[in-house]
Amino acid sequence: MHVLGIDFGTSNTVAVLRSADGRVRPLLFDGAPILPSAVYYNSDGRMLVGRDAERNARMDPARFEPNPKRRIDDGSLFLGTSEIPVPQVFAYVLQQVALEAQRQAGQMPGQVRLTHPARWGERRRAILVDSARLAGLPAPQLIPEPVAAASYFTSVLGTAVPPGRSLAIYDLGGGTFDATVVRRTQTGFEVLAEEGVGDIGGLDFDHGIVEHLGKTYGASHAADWQRLLSPADDRDRRYRRMLYEDVRGAKETLSRTASADIHLPALEVDAHLTRAEFEDIARPPLERTVDCLQRAISAARMNPADLVGIFLVGGSSRIPMISQLIHSKLGVPPQTFEQPETVVVEGAVRAASGPAPADQPRTRPTSGGPVSPAGH
Repeated sequence: MHVLGIDFGTSNTVAVLRSADGRVRPLLFDGAPILPSAVYYNSDGRMLVGRDAERNARMDPARFEPNPKRRIDDGSLFLGTSEIPVPQVFAYVLQQVALEAQRQAGQMPGQVRLTHPARWGERRRAILVDSARLAGLPAPQLIPEPVAAASYFTSVLGTAVPPGRSLAIYDLGGGTFDATVVRRTQTGFEVLAEEGVGDIGGLDFDHGIVEHLGKTYGASHAADWQRLLSPADDRDRRYRRMLYEDVRGAKETLSRTASADIHLPALEVDAHLTRAEFEDIARPPLERTVDCLQRAISAARMNPADLVGIFLVGGSSRIPMISQLIHSKLGVPPQTFEQPETVVVEGAVRAASGPAPADQPRTRPTSGGPVSPAGH
């Protein structure tokens, strides 16, 4: 039986398949192991997902939502002139994963494991379960992200965590930050303490870069810059989308190099951003995440030195300054990974089984694939 693991993230979704012989392989979307979580509701009533959604975003940004997970508490989303329930929007993304899993496995996987932030309450978890059912997936088993990550460290990396010992997980994704301390038990892991910050993630660093660029170029190009910040028509919205795409690419480049260029559409200016400038932007929110990590460790009634280790996961954890701040403040060098985006989902398919899928909360009985919005 194949086991499908899915980490539905703010910016990106990653998924892996575990076959009956225990081998784990990532699902590929357009040749890449990452599916953008973005959606675009076409004028003909079709929902585009991932890179297809991103490519169409410039046509009509009002039909585009780059980060649907951030809208989990909104009830519904307006895409163009259509109002679509949040579980259904999520389901379109999960359905894309389901189709690719079925194609690679030759059949629908017999078991699905969906990860979620440890701090999510029953209502949010119920939305996730309902979305999976709408997508046509088997009833999913929900696994807290830190538990999945800890399972990765022990089963894949061979990290020795004897029963009773604990480790801390620093998870910085596209939209949120979570710090968790988990303890090894005889059968798996349990969460001892959790803290989080809902307004710090990769997207917020993007906004910080744009604000920095505005201070540098906004005065000399006041009208054009204001159009980027508050687009009045489709062209301005396309320019804004192009700006944020370039900002995101530059931010990722600065994790590897000392500088990057950013094109400012409408202004027709190529801005230069150094890693030092980006670190000045990112330092205050990153210091908040390290403080949050320290609170989680204290809430577990431990000192950093008591832990087996501190592990960095989530795509935004690649920022080099994070390791420096943690080492400086907590006295423990954290462990980093080449692909921090895949740690949680691969750990999910290796984690010990939790509650049976039937025990998971539900918002309402559903079945089949996503249903098109009324009138389309």
